[in-house]
Amino acid sequence: MPIRLAHDDNEFAETHEINVTPFIDVILVLLIIFMIAAPLATVDVAVDLPSSTVEPQPRPDKPVFLSVKPDLSLALGEEPISRDGLAAALASATKGNRDERIFLRADRAVNYGDVMAVMNALRAAGYLKIALVGLEAREQK
Repeated sequence: MPIRLAHDDNEFAETHEINVTPFIDVILVLLIIFMIAAPLATVDVAVDLPSSTVEPQPRPDKPVFLSVKPDLSLALGEEPISRDGLAAALASATKGNRDERIFLRADRAVNYGDVMAVMNALRAAGYLKIALVGLEAREQK
């Protein structure tokens, strides 16, 4: 217990103050430990994404499907198109409505980077509403 000598008395008087120096030292040590341990806690993990079991949403009357085939060729609906003619083909399919949702389908063998290149081409053409199409997984009972 800390004590203080009073000038007018010869008795020892107790002080009721908390010494915060040891507390600050402990907090600083914990801060350093967490600063060193936090970067070590983040690791890269290989991800195998599961199928979705979400309730399917209602489809529009005439959806616009853009497909990426395994040979990286594109098809709008059933018609094959070139990458250079993507913007013109989408404009004719959507009647110039850039707010219409484009459903993007890609074969399982298509590289992720190639799918992103098609998405970037869609964005460059002004179509920002892009929906990725996948297979529905049925729940096993």
